[in-house]
Amino acid sequence: MARLRDPQGGCPWDTKQTFATIAPYTIEEAYEVADAIDRGDLGDLKDELGDLLFQVVFHARMAEEQGAFAFADVAQAIADKMERRHPHVFAGMSIEDSDALNAMWDAEKKKERLAKYGADHDASALAGIASGLPEWQRAIKLQKKAATVGFDWPGYAPVIEKLREELNETQAEFEALAATPGDPAVRERLEDEIGDLLFVAANLARHAKVDPGAALRRANHKFERRFRAMEAMAAADGVRLADLPLDAQDAYWHRAKCQERSESSS
Repeated sequence: MARLRDPQGGCPWDTKQTFATIAPYTIEEAYEVADAIDRGDLGDLKDELGDLLFQVVFHARMAEEQGAFAFADVAQAIADKMERRHPHVFAGMSIEDSDALNAMWDAEKKKERLAKYGADHDASALAGIASGLPEWQRAIKLQKKAATVGFDWPGYAPVIEKLREELNETQAEFEALAATPGDPAVRERLEDEIGDLLFVAANLARHAKVDPGAALRRANHKFERRFRAMEAMAAADGVRLADLPLDAQDAYWHRAKCQERSESSS
């Protein structure tokens, strides 16, 4: 990395990069790691983990050039943090169950924020949730944090009722937009309602102990698989999917679903 970043003999692309320009690649590589895991491809996982590690090395090298820290400091910092946050492993502390472990973990993180920021630390129950997270993941973290002080639904049933309520409110804003299509206030309210709908859907996933990101990835894979099957069926019939009306496309979609179910049951 030092060679690549060398202003004299390094790579012109690498030398002009900054933390900000590299950050999107770091996020992309993390998602590619998750994709390799989803596909169960350990060969790809090895490669993708290398690509992700390279991102860490890249950031560490840029920080070292500024005299801030180096790769060894990154490794030492996470090793120290893991020892500090796992006294039941490294310091002989006894932990009763996973709930007690989570409470201890949160308490330790609060101590770390207090030590880092002093009297200016954020004392909210929602403190410590990064704003750069994917929004579905941030929604789950916000809900979990709020639940630590008792602000949570007692089960999935009221969440489903809330989901219906938000769906009705979203429908009302769609109808308002149809009546006044040029009104920016209505469009803003519609965006708010769709946001509320997605937030409650994430909460429902949390109550089901389902990762909404993983669930959406499965839904995406399912849609892609079935859509490609539709295209193949249409091509086998000598037609282009794009040339068909919606009802004919729906018929291919139904055939693709039936074929998939037949193959999975056989």
